[in-house]
Amino acid sequence: MSDDISTIPMAEGAVIPSSSNGKVGFVSLGCPKALVDSERILTQLRLDGYEVVNTYNDADVVVVNTCGFIDDAKQESLDAINEAMTENGKVIVTGCMGKGADALLIKEKNPGVLAVTGPQAYEEVMTAVHEWVPPTKKHDPFTDLVPPQGVKLTPRHYSYLKISEGCNHKCTFCIIPDMRGKHVSRPIGDVLDEAKRLVAAGTKELLVISQDTSAYGVDMKFRTGFWDGKPVKTDMLNLCEELGKMGVWVRLHYVYPYPHVDNVIPLMAAGKILPYLDIPFQHASPNILKLMKRPAHAENTLERIKKWREICPELVIRSTFVVGFPGETEEDFQILLDWLDEAELDRVGCFKYSPVEGAKANDLPDHVPEDIQQERWDRFMAKQQEISTRKLARRIGQRMTVLIDEVDEEGAIGRSMADAPNIDGMVYLNEFTDCEPGDFIEVEIDHSDEYDLWASPIEA
Repeated sequence: MSDDISTIPMAEGAVIPSSSNGKVGFVSLGCPKALVDSERILTQLRLDGYEVVNTYNDADVVVVNTCGFIDDAKQESLDAINEAMTENGKVIVTGCMGKGADALLIKEKNPGVLAVTGPQAYEEVMTAVHEWVPPTKKHDPFTDLVPPQGVKLTPRHYSYLKISEGCNHKCTFCIIPDMRGKHVSRPIGDVLDEAKRLVAAGTKELLVISQDTSAYGVDMKFRTGFWDGKPVKTDMLNLCEELGKMGVWVRLHYVYPYPHVDNVIPLMAAGKILPYLDIPFQHASPNILKLMKRPAHAENTLERIKKWREICPELVIRSTFVVGFPGETEEDFQILLDWLDEAELDRVGCFKYSPVEGAKANDLPDHVPEDIQQERWDRFMAKQQEISTRKLARRIGQRMTVLIDEVDEEGAIGRSMADAPNIDGMVYLNEFTDCEPGDFIEVEIDHSDEYDLWASPIEA
């Protein structure tokens, strides 16, 4: 085992002054929503005068922010906790595994753990840190500078903007509502204030995230709030309209295809926000969607996708699917493949069904054997690879804007409006180094493969 806490993505603005006394190690696992939780805890640690370190030996205590979405993620979290306990011995656990049976499992496997808290439990985490590593230095705003945007774990040029917590859906394969609670929207003024601070600090791309972005404001009955001296309704459309005025890329994630999503497409066509929708369709067979307790109208979804593309031809759609769900027959799976052919989604991820403790799908009959799950996953990925290869080839010769993520001696690597960080493809500018991360570069697409593009910069 290494002494280095390699899972801490230390980024610009995340280094706390060495003059701080308490030293805290931090391990952040899971999805972007969990990453935002980590950023908030790290920001509070800095405000309280702590120093975040990236080795176990230097840390007085280690905080592990866990993920509990699927069994593989849980195992990764348990491994991280075990490593922190072995290498340091003083560990505070938080995040999605910090509730219910998972919390009991953590304590059983690691009886010496100092505290276990659930997701979004910022105050409980800080209480535990204060208890085991009492702050000996009061925060001085003149010397212990905290950037207005807080401590970030992403590069300076893009930021996740979380607009709500929790979820009201009752999908049979998911326990997120049990872990994170009911859907609770953040006040629109708070969201827009945070977005403005991030943009002022250098953010070029805002990635809007939540468990259900389309449901923003529903718990508040879409009441009118205030921002920048004017009334703004708390709903998805008004949020997108205001974000679209900030002069940066705005990308929408985890959008459920409710009817009012149609109202956002014209903003994409007008260039106000990126023509990009991340929609978790999960399946296409009405039978499986019903077993999942998802909207079972795949044919209506195809019609809506067609209408969206008529309004905004540049629209890019990414999604995730589950194969091998209990009760999935070969006919159900073929319906999914045929749906993929017709929908021609741009970016697609796929998971083999995995039982999650506490999920209602565990009690469904006719679980699909692992070898058939694997065979269907292989066929699914081959089908989507064909579609992706075909769609990306159409971009050869097109001009696109690319946001640069990194530059090395071999050239620059960036993303187009069609690509979200860490989950979609890349655009490679070989032998072009006259740029920096965060720059927008106009390019012409020269080449493509199954997932990525190669391009040349267009001279000004």
